Amino acid sequence: MSKHHHFNRRKFLGTTIQGCASLGLTTLFSGITNMGLLNAAAAANRPFLPQNDYKAIVCLLLSGGNDSYNMIVPKGQNEYAEYAAVRTNLALPQQDLLSINPNTSDGKEYGLHPNLVNIRNLFEDGNAAFIANIGALVQPTTLSDFNNENSLPIGLFSHSDQQQHWQTSVPQNKNALGWGGRLADILYMNNSNQDVSMNISLSGINLFQRGNIIKDYSIERSGTGSVLVNNSHKTDFYNNLKRQTLDNILDQTYQNILETAYSNVISDSKSNSIQFGTAIGNGTPLNTVFQDDQFSQRMNMVAKTIASRDLLGAKNQTFFIEMGGFDTHDDFLVDHAALMSNLDVAIKAFYDAMTELGMENNVTVFTISDFARKLVTNGDGADHAWGGHAMVVGGDVKGKDIYGTYPDLYLGNSLDTGAGRLIPTTSCDEYFAELALWFGASSSDLYQLFPNLNNFWTPTMGNYPIGFMN
Repeated sequence: MSKHHHFNRRKFLGTTIQGCASLGLTTLFSGITNMGLLNAAAAANRPFLPQNDYKAIVCLLLSGGNDSYNMIVPKGQNEYAEYAAVRTNLALPQQDLLSINPNTSDGKEYGLHPNLVNIRNLFEDGNAAFIANIGALVQPTTLSDFNNENSLPIGLFSHSDQQQHWQTSVPQNKNALGWGGRLADILYMNNSNQDVSMNISLSGINLFQRGNIIKDYSIERSGTGSVLVNNSHKTDFYNNLKRQTLDNILDQTYQNILETAYSNVISDSKSNSIQFGTAIGNGTPLNTVFQDDQFSQRMNMVAKTIASRDLLGAKNQTFFIEMGGFDTHDDFLVDHAALMSNLDVAIKAFYDAMTELGMENNVTVFTISDFARKLVTNGDGADHAWGGHAMVVGGDVKGKDIYGTYPDLYLGNSLDTGAGRLIPTTSCDEYFAELALWFGASSSDLYQLFPNLNNFWTPTMGNYPIGFMN
C-alpha cells in the first residue's frame, strides 16, 4: 500500500534531513559548508595572486594507517633480509616485489608492492615519486626527545589525532583549520566564479579543506556530482516538477529569522548545485574508463570536474578523497593487497584522464595517512606507528625518485621508539609547503600556512623544501 506524505512549511523547515530527502535532496552539507563564500568581502585585504595556468591538487587520505613499509620495500639481498627478519609473517616475498630504478641512489635497491604495476610504470616514466619516512612533527625529533616527551604531536598513535594533524599541519593544536582551507583563503580570488567553492570534497565534510573564508563543497561520485538537487540539470517532467515544488517553498516569506536564514541557505545552495551539475553535464567528455569501485568512481568525478573547469570559472581547485580500509590489524596481507590494487588502477585511470585532457602537468595527486604500522607483527597485522611513506603523482612531479631518507628497519635503531615504530625524519610541513608553492602560494605565505615550517626549512625565493616538484 502506498503512503502519501504531506509537508507544510514548518515540517519542511523543522525536519532537515527528512524534508530534504522528500524533495530529492540529500544533505545540507554542501550548502552549509559553502556559506564561507558569503564572507568574500572579508578577504578584500588579501593579495590577488595572478595565476595564468589552472592548477589542482588531489589529496588522498588513506584512512586507517597505510602500512607503507609494504608499499615500498627494500629489495637488495642484505636490506631485504633485514626487512624480512623484522616483518616475519607480514613480509612480502622478495621475488614478487616490482623493481624500481630511482634516479638518485642511496646504495640500496627497492621494490614496490606486487599489485602496484601501474604506479611502478608511472614511477619509471618519471611521473610518480615517494617521500620516505614522513610524518607529523612539531620540530625535528630524536629518540631522546620522544622518551622525554619533548614537543611531540598531540595524541601520537591515535587515528583521529593523527588524521587531524595531517590535515592541519599544526600537530600541537587540536583547534587548527585545514591547510587546504588556509591555502584556499589566500588563492580563491584566482577563480572568476565564487559560487562554487574551489575546495571540492568527494568524502563529505573534512578538516583539510576548512578555512576561515573558504569551506569544502561536497559532491557525489555519480551522475553530475550535485548532492543538493538530484538531476537538477534535467528538463523532464518529474525533475521540472521537483524544482518547481522546491522553488515554491523557498519563495515563501517566513517571519521566523531562523526559518528565513535556512531558506536562504537552501536557495543559495540550490543555485550552486544546479550550476555545478550543469557544468559537469556539459564538460569535456572523457573516454578514459574507470572501474566501478567507490574509490575509482570518486577519482572519475574529480576528473569530470577538472574537465569542466572552464565552465566553473576555476583556475585553482583542491580535491579531497578518503579511501578507507587501511586499519589492518588482521588479515593484513590479503586486505592490503586488495587496497594496493584499488589504489593502483584508480590512479592510473585518473592519470590517463588528465593526459586525455592535456592537464597531466597541471594536476598533482598526493597521499596522506594517519601513520604507518609497526614493523613487528601483532599476529596477523600490525599496530599503530608513526613515520611512513607518501606518494605523489603528476606530470609536473620530478618522478622516478625516493625523497627523504628511507630508514633502517632493524629493531633498536636510532629512530625506533619500540617494536619498529619509527620517528619520521621528514616533516609533512615540508611536503605540504612544496605542494602549496607549486599550487600558487608565495614563499611569504608559507608561515601563515605552516606555522612550524621554520623548524625544518627556511623559505627562499625559487626553492622547494624537498625538491619533488618542477
